[in-house]
Amino acid sequence: MMDAIWFNKELSIAELTALCDQTIAEVLDLKFIETGSNYIKATMPVDHRTHQPYGLLHGGASCVLAETLGSIASAHVIDPEKFICVGIEINANHIRSVRSGLVTGITTPIHIGASTHVWDIKIYDEREKLVCVSRLTVAILKKP
Repeated sequence: MMDAIWFNKELSIAELTALCDQTIAEVLDLKFIETGSNYIKATMPVDHRTHQPYGLLHGGASCVLAETLGSIASAHVIDPEKFICVGIEINANHIRSVRSGLVTGITTPIHIGASTHVWDIKIYDEREKLVCVSRLTVAILKKP
C-alpha cells in the first residue's frame, strides 16, 4: 500500500468539509464521502441547482465538482504554513448525460511537483457509468 500523500496523514471528511463553508461547493451541496492514501471522493446532486436548460447536468457544475476535488486535494498535500495553491487550468470531457440523482467524483494525482500539481478527476453516475473526465492543474505558490 502506498504511503499517504497528504501533509496531515490523518485527513478527515470534517477537515475537507470545513473548506467548503460559504463557497460554491456548499451552494451545490457537494459532500465529501471518502479519502484514501492518494484520493478523495465527493458527491453532488443532479437537480435544479446543477441542471442546464434541457434538464441535464450542466458541464459547468461538473467542472465545479472537479475543481473542488483537485484544489482541495492540493491544499492537503502542501504545507499550509508555507504555501498556497491556485487552479490555473481545467479541462473536462463530458461523456454521458445525467438528469437526476447523485454523481460521484474521485480525484487522484497525476503529478505532484514542487511548483505544480496535476489531478485526474473522474465523475460517475449512480450506475457507476463514466459521466465526465477532467484534468486540473494547480500552481503551488509561496505564501507572501
